[in-house]
Amino acid sequence: METRVLVTGHNGYIGSVIAPLLARAGYSVVGLDTGYFDACTLVPDWARVPALRKDIRDLTPGDLVGFDAVIHLAALSNDPIGNLDAEWTRQINYEATVRLAEHAKAAGVRRFLFSSSCIMYGMSEANVVDESSPLDPKTEYARSKVLAERAVALLAADGFSPTFLRNGTIYGLSPRMRFDTVLNDLVGTALTTGQVVVHSDGKPWRPVVNVEDVARAFMTMLAAPREKIHNQAFNTGANQLNHQIGELADMVAHAVPGCRLELRAENGADQRTYKADFAKFARTFPDFEFRWSAEKGVQQLYRQFRDLDLTYEDLIDKRFTRLKWLRYMIESEKLDGALRWNHPAEEKIYPSTEQTL
Repeated sequence: METRVLVTGHNGYIGSVIAPLLARAGYSVVGLDTGYFDACTLVPDWARVPALRKDIRDLTPGDLVGFDAVIHLAALSNDPIGNLDAEWTRQINYEATVRLAEHAKAAGVRRFLFSSSCIMYGMSEANVVDESSPLDPKTEYARSKVLAERAVALLAADGFSPTFLRNGTIYGLSPRMRFDTVLNDLVGTALTTGQVVVHSDGKPWRPVVNVEDVARAFMTMLAAPREKIHNQAFNTGANQLNHQIGELADMVAHAVPGCRLELRAENGADQRTYKADFAKFARTFPDFEFRWSAEKGVQQLYRQFRDLDLTYEDLIDKRFTRLKWLRYMIESEKLDGALRWNHPAEEKIYPSTEQTL
């Protein structure tokens, strides 16, 4: 009997990678997405899956009936959006997540995988943090993840097993591309301008992880025995993937021919630093291999962007920076001030279309 999986945010940066991989692996996949980023495509979808077009704030228990598992990715995805309107982030990332988990539990969904973030540790020094470290969120986005994790964990029961994947800083090609993440931006800038510019002193740490490896980690969790992961958090990545920004920039400079590296160390530059310990993930899943080192990932991104003839106009296009795009959607009156559609599409299950797996 096929495992039926609902992927929320399946038309987002991570979701448009995970959903095709799940389908290829034999899962019965249904997406759920409100469609904010449908038009934000850099490359064609790798596959289309049946999906429900609906705002996660409006879900009912009936929407969850018949699913064995939920992979919950849907969220407003970074700090600048949270800083623009804190209420959006609270409603979508926290309150709607908790209701989704409650509905899933009521509907008999047994497994709930929540896409969380290492940002919740909130450290300002390069201390190594593991899953037992204190949570000290500094932004609305980070706070929303902490609150959601804590509330969903309280719902855990014999018939409902949540797991929290605290992802590192994700990079890599996706049909719904983002250039507002550090490594995607560094490689794109290097290719299209001939230089890599680091605005900080290069010392902040990032645990970078390829989006394909993140997708495979979710699939591994989905198939794992319940007792290995029940109601637990996992930093999702590997210790060798912790790098300083300056080191990442140097990798980019070496990968992109003729590229020049510039460290500006500007006042007010982003000095957030996240260095995570991934030993728990490695212990729990000793056979899992993170296939992409940062260096290999940079080289792959360079080749992909080159083959796509990526331009500087693509790099700064509003479609590929989440904050710019949402501002555009509001200013063009497609969305209202609560991030709801002014002319909502019909909410229904729509069938899969062309398969490109």
